[in-house]
Amino acid sequence: MEQERKGAITFKENPVTLLGPELKVGDQAPDFSVLANDLSPVTLADTKGTLRIISVVPSLDTGVCDAQTRRFNEEVATLEGVKVLTVSVDLPFAQKRWCGAAGIDSSKVQTLSDHRDLSFGKAYGVAIKEMRLLARAVFVVDQNDQLIHVEYVSEATQHPDYEGALGAAKKAL
Repeated sequence: MEQERKGAITFKENPVTLLGPELKVGDQAPDFSVLANDLSPVTLADTKGTLRIISVVPSLDTGVCDAQTRRFNEEVATLEGVKVLTVSVDLPFAQKRWCGAAGIDSSKVQTLSDHRDLSFGKAYGVAIKEMRLLARAVFVVDQNDQLIHVEYVSEATQHPDYEGALGAAKKAL
């Protein structure tokens, strides 16, 4: 049976239940299977050997999620060797449309859909049971698949600590 963490975060100030474990710095990053914009499967192993910022958002079509994705896109444009994976349960078609409208550089930021089976959400402890959305979170995974930064944003409608995630990534370069 999968782990349930009741009241782990709030969404619009209402406590919600997160499915999956609470990961910590030093943990091995769990594998997952999500879909790219062309519907091809993507796993953690597909990005092995690179430094990754995994930016988790409820939906790209909301203001904070849009701003979070744009911010990481702008910040990593100057960092060689860092890839941003933005994960949401938005359909791959909607993610592709959003990227085109937002002018996102897909060589640095890849949007990935966890809509199919919440593989990422359950492995990383960010699947919101009550809504079938992902909680806002940021994970920095080093070249050896170890978590070097973990943030579960306590209120899903708030911004993450951008400087903390970017600082961990820069330190690992």
